[in-house]
Amino acid sequence: MRSTLPVVVIVGRPNVGKSTVFNRLIRRRVAVVEDTPGITRDRLYAEAEWNGRRFQVVDTGGIVFQEEDPLTDQIRVQANIALEEADVVLFVTDTLAGVNPDDQDLANRLRPIEKPLLVVVNKADNHNRDDYAGEFYRLGLGEVYPVSGLHGRGIADLMDVVVELLPPSSEKRDEREEIRVAIVGRPNVGKSSLVNAFTGQQRMIVSNIAGTTRDAIDTELEYQGERFRLIDTAGIRRRGKIQGSVEYYMVDRAQKAIDRADCALIVVDGSEGLTDGDKRIMKLAHDAGKACVFAVNKWDTKEPPDGQPRVKSILKKDFLTIISNEIPELSYATAAFTSATERTGLEPVLDEILKAQEAYSFRVSTGQLNRLIQDAVFARPYTSKGRPLKIYYATQVSTRPPAFVLFVNDPDLLHFSYERYLMNKIRAAFPLAGTPVRIRAKSSHGKEDAVANKPKKKAISAG
Repeated sequence: MRSTLPVVVIVGRPNVGKSTVFNRLIRRRVAVVEDTPGITRDRLYAEAEWNGRRFQVVDTGGIVFQEEDPLTDQIRVQANIALEEADVVLFVTDTLAGVNPDDQDLANRLRPIEKPLLVVVNKADNHNRDDYAGEFYRLGLGEVYPVSGLHGRGIADLMDVVVELLPPSSEKRDEREEIRVAIVGRPNVGKSSLVNAFTGQQRMIVSNIAGTTRDAIDTELEYQGERFRLIDTAGIRRRGKIQGSVEYYMVDRAQKAIDRADCALIVVDGSEGLTDGDKRIMKLAHDAGKACVFAVNKWDTKEPPDGQPRVKSILKKDFLTIISNEIPELSYATAAFTSATERTGLEPVLDEILKAQEAYSFRVSTGQLNRLIQDAVFARPYTSKGRPLKIYYATQVSTRPPAFVLFVNDPDLLHFSYERYLMNKIRAAFPLAGTPVRIRAKSSHGKEDAVANKPKKKAISAG
């Protein structure tokens, strides 16, 4: 689903500060920024606004033409795709380094493009460096704009020019609420391949090299009349195995992606089975209180040939049983089996996300909830140290995820085993597959009197 907003694309060779300029234009830190060349690899999209005009800004990986390796080739492909959809191109260079042969090569490649192109000379942190920027007129691409992405110097003047060059926006506000899905998992389980399969285009760079994806990349998708925002993330490793600041920021971005998502799509390598790394990531999503769906990827390498449906179903059932047994706190999560490379099982994944999202926002009436709790307590009373647990009233206090408060005579009497019993009763009665459920006991403090004054309302005794 291509944005109807105008598009500004940032290109340049590695390590000239493209991501710093990108973050400055959108006024927040989205792209990972490091002095190491080649940090950005995929196309990274974000929305910006200047003088009342909204537009998309696209960051791209550093482009070089002399190196030949699979990742470099894919970075060039990603940059070319971005240039095709661009309305304005910002060619970022480095004031301190001067005109580099790679700058000249890229300038020659950009020259035939029939789109507004601005030479942005970055790292012009003070007036003295403005003089160095004049060297970039040698590229023959027109006006040069010295800026400092780090300090914001010259950015306002650049944005004024960019906005003047933007075509009229054909934007139509879409009032539908989008479903934010964080795609998380260990390195190299196929998260980026899954995004490419969903969109039907080479949206993300895919490589067998673990850690290829470094930023959290947003991709828009429409399915069954619903808007999805898929957030591809870097593979999450155990903190003890994180090497260097780049990988630290990669994992930090992935965790923040979970925080801003509604649903965590936890991608598991079906050919390897469940690992300790998978379990850690699943618990991260659960602790964040997000709806959870498992995408068991690479299932084409695990599933027997066609014609053996009984064996296939047993294999899938066994996998789900393993998940339920080894991570009981995520037994509510649903799963779909897929192959990103074969583009199979994609719709079931999205269907499960839709169901989980509906459960995540579920609300039950207070009357229904209290009848359910009353029946559950009468069926199985609970006493601790000779004192009966009394539940006077129950109410749902929030959604996303559904959270319930039980007003009781003594919160310390609600043992976790009895809380789990009540939670299972709630799950059995209402469509809550795919979402965590929270239950909290609260001292009534006079709630008994308020409830007793209502007709036909009695304290629910668990003793």
